[in-house]
Amino acid sequence: MAKTRTQFVCQACGTVHTRWAGKCDGCGEWNTIVEDDPSAGVGGGPGQAARKGRAVALASLSGEIEEAPRIPTRVSELDRVTGGGFVRGSAVLVGGDPGIGKSTLLMQAAAALARQGHRVIYVSGEEAVAQVRLRAQRLGAADSGVLLAAETNVEDILATLAEGKRPDFVIIDSIQTLWSDLAGSAPGTVTQVRTGVHAMVRYAKQTGAAMVLVGHVTKDGQIAGPRVVEHMVDAVLYFEGDRGHHYRILRTVKNRFGATDEIGVFEMSDKGLREVANPSELFLGERNAKAPGAAVFAGIEGTRPVLVEVQALVAPSSLGTPRRAVIGWDSSRLAMIIAVLEAHCGVRLGSHDVYLNIAGGYRIGEPAADLAVAAALVSSLAGLALPADCVYFGEVSLSGAIRPVAQTGLRLKEAEKLGFASAVLPSGSADLPSNRGGSLALMEGLPDLVVRIAGSKAAGLTGGEED
Repeated sequence: MAKTRTQFVCQACGTVHTRWAGKCDGCGEWNTIVEDDPSAGVGGGPGQAARKGRAVALASLSGEIEEAPRIPTRVSELDRVTGGGFVRGSAVLVGGDPGIGKSTLLMQAAAALARQGHRVIYVSGEEAVAQVRLRAQRLGAADSGVLLAAETNVEDILATLAEGKRPDFVIIDSIQTLWSDLAGSAPGTVTQVRTGVHAMVRYAKQTGAAMVLVGHVTKDGQIAGPRVVEHMVDAVLYFEGDRGHHYRILRTVKNRFGATDEIGVFEMSDKGLREVANPSELFLGERNAKAPGAAVFAGIEGTRPVLVEVQALVAPSSLGTPRRAVIGWDSSRLAMIIAVLEAHCGVRLGSHDVYLNIAGGYRIGEPAADLAVAAALVSSLAGLALPADCVYFGEVSLSGAIRPVAQTGLRLKEAEKLGFASAVLPSGSADLPSNRGGSLALMEGLPDLVVRIAGSKAAGLTGGEED
């Protein structure tokens, strides 16, 4: 009889090692490698002789295309992120920090679907039925007809789902608590998570039920478990937000049936999550228009324009190495903007501490925010407040030129709707509205922006004497 060989698998990335080590060679994480039985679980080993394969029918690329049938939840922000609702037979992975509101959002979605006549089953592996009922009563979903179960065994869950009428919508909260008889390792390990997700995805594909899996996240904000889990599901959603703020953002990372750059904005209250139809008003609600170092950025998230305030504080430093603190933006990109301002505009920031914050805890990923960040830095250094009715957007290159960005017209339309009469944008921008009532300042390079903001203080910013 062949000897069973033990292998060690990283819990963070799924890299297989021949022996235990403190640090994973694949992702560099410490204390994430655990012992795993390769003979257990799905695909673990040849338990029996392989059957002879059967030929499958081949089809051409041309032909009729059937749109995937969807189940709309009528929660507009959730339907926006998923592309119009949950697709039948699909598996969706939802991740987020503990206590961010994942279970609350899914309970509200389950109640909305149950009220439409769909059969919805909520399986909780972390809470008892009584605890889930308490949440449902607080959210006003106790009378919606959602069926509850508190179970962690994969085989028992599948047997429960097979009884009676086929469910239309199934929620598994969470995948880290599932364990299967086919895997010999402890719940939460790579083998158990992979086995549980594989079984749930297979059930969704075979029955046509929409499956939602809740996943824990690591300290870095990534969904815990092997990366293969994200490849097995059809869509991956992240529920983001700062506990110090009352809003939450549902962001699409992967979606086989829709766009991958949409966001849904919710506001947390004692009655659950409330949809925010206009997130720009939420992010600009407590704005101080007279404070230096604040610039309004007109951004785009998928098909939705979002206006958010960029705050900068530039102060003289008493340290040998000045501080650079960033919240909500890329720190490497801030270093690039500072270098371009010093090299091409003569703005001396090398002896100053620089603090950058995106108001409301919002995170910006697109490079179009370069111009707004540069404007906020110059405004803070000069001590001059920017115009309260002006928005900024544009990408800054290493040569100091300002490059055009996409969807200019949509950004300007959103700004005009919220009362912003002027805008500073790249000179080569396309899709400019011909009937815009406000003023547009077209910039070719970053020095033009510095002159526009600082004016007579430009000499003081560059280290010379003020006029």
